[in-house]
Amino acid sequence: MNRHEKAKNFKQVNHSVTKIDALQLALGKDSYVADFVPNDALIIKMLWSPHAHARIKKMDVSKAEKMPGVKAVLWYGNVPRIVHCTAGQGFPEPSPYDTFMFDRKVRFVGDRVAAVAAETEEQALAALEVIKVEYELLKPVFSIDEAMAPGAPVIHDEPEAHVPIPIHYEPKKNLVAQVGCEAGSFEKGMKDADFTFDETFEAPYAQHCPIEPYVSMAQIASSGRIVITTSTQVPFHCRRIVAQTLGIPVQRIRVIKPRIGGGFGCKQEILLDDVTAMFALRTGRSVLWQFTREETFRTGRTRHPFRVRLRAGVKKDGTISAIGLDCINNTGAYGGHGLTVVSCSGGKTLPLYHCDNIHFDGKSYYTNLPVGGAYRGFGATQAFFAIESVMDQMAEAIGMDPKAFRQLNHIRENEGSPIFAALGEGREGTPMTVGSNALGECIVQGAEAIGWDKRSDWRGKTGRFRRGIGMACLMQGSSIPDIDMGAAAIKINEDGSFNLTVGATDLGTGSDTVLAQIAAEELETATDKMIVYSSDTDLTPFDVGAYASSTTYLSGEAVRKAAADAKRQILATGAEMLGLPVDQVHCEDAMVRNADGSKKVSYSDIANYSLYQKNQYQIIGTASHITKKSPPPFAAHYAEIEVDTWTGFIRVLKYVSTIDCGTAVNPTLCEGQTEGGTLNGISYALTEQYLFQNGRMMNASFADYHIYSMRDRPPLQTILVPSYEDTGPFGAKSVSEICINGPAPVIGNAIYNATGARINEFPFTPEKVLAAIQALEKKK
Repeated sequence: MNRHEKAKNFKQVNHSVTKIDALQLALGKDSYVADFVPNDALIIKMLWSPHAHARIKKMDVSKAEKMPGVKAVLWYGNVPRIVHCTAGQGFPEPSPYDTFMFDRKVRFVGDRVAAVAAETEEQALAALEVIKVEYELLKPVFSIDEAMAPGAPVIHDEPEAHVPIPIHYEPKKNLVAQVGCEAGSFEKGMKDADFTFDETFEAPYAQHCPIEPYVSMAQIASSGRIVITTSTQVPFHCRRIVAQTLGIPVQRIRVIKPRIGGGFGCKQEILLDDVTAMFALRTGRSVLWQFTREETFRTGRTRHPFRVRLRAGVKKDGTISAIGLDCINNTGAYGGHGLTVVSCSGGKTLPLYHCDNIHFDGKSYYTNLPVGGAYRGFGATQAFFAIESVMDQMAEAIGMDPKAFRQLNHIRENEGSPIFAALGEGREGTPMTVGSNALGECIVQGAEAIGWDKRSDWRGKTGRFRRGIGMACLMQGSSIPDIDMGAAAIKINEDGSFNLTVGATDLGTGSDTVLAQIAAEELETATDKMIVYSSDTDLTPFDVGAYASSTTYLSGEAVRKAAADAKRQILATGAEMLGLPVDQVHCEDAMVRNADGSKKVSYSDIANYSLYQKNQYQIIGTASHITKKSPPPFAAHYAEIEVDTWTGFIRVLKYVSTIDCGTAVNPTLCEGQTEGGTLNGISYALTEQYLFQNGRMMNASFADYHIYSMRDRPPLQTILVPSYEDTGPFGAKSVSEICINGPAPVIGNAIYNATGARINEFPFTPEKVLAAIQALEKKK
């Protein structure tokens, strides 16, 4: 059987079964952290720094401690000074240890100063008002240019700041990380080109905007252990980092993740749990800390702003002779994810097109601005804006259709790239060839859906409203090979149902459902026979968590292997019951049967036999999985837009997202992830921006920070283009991140096709678009 046809025979995988938590959520049943908070829980509030860069000379919390209802106050004078990293990454983290629970220095507007736990929110806020703080103001650093300047203020001058792995880190120069690689001779490739390009692009800050803000509850169990119930993507990393920050053993902490009201990367950070755990220890009470929307904007993690310089050369025959990608990342006041995000800006983009001569350099700098973190797309989003914009420019220079230019140059099955081996996350990457790739078909189907053949040159367009069509090709990855690990366990019950326990974290993406489908497919039973319990550090196997597009590909294969282990035991017991050799039976429709079906026994009978009757034992399968490659999903995005040349306003008329995610385990969920991520990207490209005054974000609300809602949603079309990834569970690879990478370059290319104005910085606000159109008119 052809591997691309395997998915057609699946009974559970590649079917759009209903999410297993759909009814629970639709009925408003207790699901989220705040639903489980006891009525007598203490409420935590934080005093945030009003200054971008300052040293605390003196602090007096005595009045606050005596305020009505106040049970404890935390500040740098009464907590352990233990340096750590807040990024929820593998251990040792590829990020600097540059953070303390509380410090004598504040490094951005919204940094921690002191925290209060009180009986009510009003009492906690009142106590914050009487805390006296005397600051010594320091010169702030508000841009990467200021951070790089000779003699720039040093943001992290504390002696404890260090990195736990051997990477380039120079805090005295505000340099968080530097990574680079070379393939061939970039200089020769530029000399051999018929046309060369040297362009600089800017990608802005952005907020994840989950419906549920950051929230954490901590309690002391009767055993004396700390139980943290938190909205996190990384429960096991959370446990480790909280233990480290408090200076206590890991065994004293249990972390539980209930349902999550959105994450998108921001909850891969440990921002609340050290404080809630410390207050629980100090008071012996249940404590709750939940960010307001304003706090989420100011203090929560963001997308890293990037400056990207792209140099490229192309020959008249369409050969790309050189690509040089230089990325500078503003990581803000702390360095978590600074290295890995800038690494991925090269590692997840440069292999997409054939090129023998490649240069990459990535740097990450501290500033006194909000802190960058993990965000869907993780560096590829920023870099693809530059790469796909210049792809259009190269195509125009040689007189080739942009679609045909990409079709000529994109990577194909069984091809590799030196970038795969050169760039990993925190270390060198893993050599690999692409095993599954339907990008060629994605390009064809997307072009047909958008009506690419009707696309015309901007020079013939007149009138106030002008339409344009743009496109971009994209790739991402699936897990971090040889680093991250997932595990699963599955046991049978008397009625033939199964308990599936996984450490993997469902963010609302539906991964619990997807993993149940994978287990059911392997076990030849129905998905509704799976009882899934995930993300409890006491009760579920280890998993790194939900990031790096790893859940389906990495955790899913752990589930498949665990199910296969259980299946082996089921077959052995079923064969014993039937009096047949094990090689003469197989599993089918929740039964063990012989070839012609004349002898069979149900899973329920097998469970009861194994548990109660003879040779008793618990049928339970366990497995771990670590990946050896990171197979890219591929996508081609297209959009048709209309530009009002009088105002600069852009209307997206239609957006088409094609996606090759291997086997779509649950096609409806894959479409939902793609549409949601695409809309997220359109919003980022057109409206989202942080507005600052002296380092303070001035638009920290949904009234002033504009994100797309369903009322703004343009017509979206998602096309799933199947391939089969042999190393993934039933041919699957990742789907959820890649979709956000397309809208910025697609819309930028469409603006050029409509008006002739090339804009290298987004969001494409009406003011920015109008200025570009007017500048072009002056040149005529």
